[in-house]
Order: sequence, then C-alpha cells, then structure tokens
Amino acid sequence: MDIKPIKTDADYRAALKETETLMTAKPDSPEGEKLDVLVTLIEAYEAKHYPLDLPDPIEAIKFEMDRSGLTVKDLEPMIGKSNRVYEILNRKRSLTLKMIWKLHDGLGIPAESLIKQPSTHELTSN
Repeated sequence: MDIKPIKTDADYRAALKETETLMTAKPDSPEGEKLDVLVTLIEAYEAKHYPLDLPDPIEAIKFEMDRSGLTVKDLEPMIGKSNRVYEILNRKRSLTLKMIWKLHDGLGIPAESLIKQPSTHELTSN
C-alpha cells in the first residue's frame, strides 16, 4: 500500500483519481482498506481546505420540512402555535433557545446551524 499524506492540491487530485479506481473494491480486501485510508485522508484535506459553511437556520428548517414532508402543524410541538411557526419561517421572529433545543431533538438539525445568525435576510422584528 503506497499512501502518503495529502499536502498539496496536486496530492489531493491524485488521491481523488486513485479513489475512483478503487470504488469497486471489496471491503476487506487490500484495495478496500486502501480506499478507506484514502477517503479518510481526502476528508481531512477537504475539511481543512474546503470547509462547508453551516446553512441559514430558517433554510435548514425549510429544507428538513421539505425533505421529511412536514407541515407547519408538525412544527407546532417544537415552535408553538401555527402563527408562531409562520413568524419564524417568514423571519418575523427569532428562534428561542428552547425552540432550538426542540428542533435539534425533533428534527435532527444541527444545533450549530440553528444558532447561526441568519445570513442574507434581516429579521424585521424581535
């Protein structure tokens, strides 16, 4: 197994290319083990050089609603009555810490995303 650290963009591209050739490897084979190691190295390089920004909290909620087929009524246990849910989704009101906990527990949305300052849209009132 000839694996080395990924230090440059050229190393990264080479590792990606090598990974492509190993995608059909069986899990417990030498090729499968090499694939596991390469993927770990690639993930570490990407986390350092291409970090992903957390999504806007409201967009994260809307995404999860869409993905899971949820309605405003489904969010009531986590946010409050439907008028409160609409206020949150329309950025008229901020999420409270209690709402964040409930959304995290109930929908699995990362708390880090829910506490993030809304990005491009201003809240019109608090």
